[in-house]
Amino acid sequence: MNVSMNDPYASRTDRTSAIIARRDPVVYKDGTYADALASEQVASYERDGFLLLENIFSDEEVQGLLAEVKRMGTDPDIIKLEEAITEPGSDAVRSIFRVHELSQLLGRLACDPRLIHVARQLLGSEVYMHQSRANMKPGFKGKEFYWHSDFETWHIEDGMPAMRALSCSVLLTDNSACNGPLMLVPGSHQQFISCQGITPDNHYKKSLKKQEYGVPDTLSLQLLAEQGGIQAMTGKAGSVVFFDCNTMHGSNGNISPWPRANVFMVYNSMENTLEPPKYGLVPRPEHIATRKRFTPLLPLEEAATA
Repeated sequence: MNVSMNDPYASRTDRTSAIIARRDPVVYKDGTYADALASEQVASYERDGFLLLENIFSDEEVQGLLAEVKRMGTDPDIIKLEEAITEPGSDAVRSIFRVHELSQLLGRLACDPRLIHVARQLLGSEVYMHQSRANMKPGFKGKEFYWHSDFETWHIEDGMPAMRALSCSVLLTDNSACNGPLMLVPGSHQQFISCQGITPDNHYKKSLKKQEYGVPDTLSLQLLAEQGGIQAMTGKAGSVVFFDCNTMHGSNGNISPWPRANVFMVYNSMENTLEPPKYGLVPRPEHIATRKRFTPLLPLEEAATA
């Protein structure tokens, strides 16, 4: 295994697991690149690695977005695409990737000022869409997403250089304690968990259903949780969760009758575009990791005048 000695975030090598202190900022350029968030909110994000903003989208907006996600989840032309991921052992749609390009409505959502200016402020630059997806957890049969850091995967399998990306989850249904809400470990973004196991080619074909590589060891997870606790992101539909690319997160299965639906937008800094994947891995498809064209997103008000 050819491991670069200059990579501070080496993972999935023949080495054992390790907890490595973060070397990158959490908030770039002191959070002054845009002014979507108050200083207290920026400080909270920097401390915890995430931020919940409530009542961002109106009931009418949410219903329109939810109807679009439901339509996409039953559209036979979309279901047959590689972008559509089904639940393990079921034909229920688990995720649809590249939704900002498959849907005009969700494409506008990606450039909504209420989202993109927060990303620009925290990342300290213009941003592009690294990945977008709609996540569905149908009632009774929605499976769990095990604990992981997105950056670990994006760094190893996509060649993302630094921790200068974030996700935002737009809640399209009420996320309660019962229907498998997103759970995050406060403060975990300050530690990188180097994982064990050599990544096979085309790992994404299995990992999007159930991840086997890039999974933190239980001791590291226990230490992070004992230090920071675990916080469930419960909130009403129309709320938005922003979280750092290295924040440890996961979610339980949904055995309640109430489905859960969220849209994820992953913003990456234009100063953090992808390099080749680590260890000679074949790049993942474009719908999972944008690589062919890095184009900065324009907020809707700017796009209208461009």
